[in-house]
Amino acid sequence: MERYAGALEEAADGTRQQERHYQLLSALQNLVKELPSSFQQRLSYTTLSDLALALLDGTVFEIVQGLLEIQHLTEKSLYNQRLRLQNEHRVLKQALRQKHQEAQQACRPHNLPVLQAAQQRELEAVEHRIREEQRAMDRKIVLELDRKVADQQSTLEKAGVAGFYVTTNPQELTLQMNLLELIRKLQQRGCQAGKAAL
Repeated sequence: MERYAGALEEAADGTRQQERHYQLLSALQNLVKELPSSFQQRLSYTTLSDLALALLDGTVFEIVQGLLEIQHLTEKSLYNQRLRLQNEHRVLKQALRQKHQEAQQACRPHNLPVLQAAQQRELEAVEHRIREEQRAMDRKIVLELDRKVADQQSTLEKAGVAGFYVTTNPQELTLQMNLLELIRKLQQRGCQAGKAAL
């Protein structure tokens, strides 16, 4: 008798899972209609069905939320690093202007053109250094964000989310961003595991 009750419960669970899968798939199909037609064509029924299966237990929603929080923290940190560098550069230029002004005030008039020429060279060298440091910081930021994207792709691929793998192909990245947007919209609509209303 216990075996029979267990089998009935498993069948009911399977039916609930199937209904949940269809609900998620239907919601995904409706959301895909909001995407540009070029992306709609790339999201096959199989891809959407596989995505719905990956979303069944709610784990992917939690993973996406965690990745989003990590991304926001990373972006904020990188933004603050860049602001600090810009601040350091501003202070450096102010100090240089102050130093030049004091030197010009202490300089004898007949030596002023020579001093000004030397100061102009020094200013140009500092401005060149600042531009190089800013470019290096920007390259560092881009590399860090690229690494973060690859980490996110890898995490979602390992979680079994359809359409995710590590790539730098712009079309594939856009498709993955659209898939993430679909997941996020489902999450906002309360389609996580255990919630029946879509």
